[in-house]
Amino acid sequence: AMNTQPWEITVVSGEALDNIKRDNIQMLASGAVPNPDMPSRRFEGVFRQRQVELAIQLFQLMGIAREDKEKRAEWMQRGFRFFDAPAAIIISVDGSLHESWSLFDIGTISQTVCLAALNYGLGTCIEDQGILYPKIVRKYTGIPESKRIITSIAIGYPDWDFPANKLESKREPVESITTWCGFD
Repeated sequence: AMNTQPWEITVVSGEALDNIKRDNIQMLASGAVPNPDMPSRRFEGVFRQRQVELAIQLFQLMGIAREDKEKRAEWMQRGFRFFDAPAAIIISVDGSLHESWSLFDIGTISQTVCLAALNYGLGTCIEDQGILYPKIVRKYTGIPESKRIITSIAIGYPDWDFPANKLESKREPVESITTWCGFD
């Protein structure tokens, strides 16, 4: 918005990413409550319904039964490991910026990165589990406390044989999300 270009991008791979993945899993296993820079709220209504439908689709593809707590926990750990991608893009903003406009801008650059990655045969997953313990991310990346870590993108060459990579999430039809005015 207004050419502010608020995003700050940190690309992580190798030992730094391995350390983040390891420490994330240790924190998760210890029962430490995540403390993200961008706290999320629980979805309600149709938004929660869409989230649940996606999880059902995904777990069916992965062969994870609802009652299989061990496999569900393993899947959750994958998210904290950036889905085992060889690189992650972490997007942050200066803490002084107003949240609403900077979040819009972060969304646009995130989508642009993901679309550009397709041109190189790369797969991406916009996700927040890998950054739910921002102190860990800061420890290995040097992102200062004055920056809010907003989102991350796992990136790498997809393994098309992996069941989760066959997921095609359902989308609402245009008619249910669009109001047309003045097109009589």
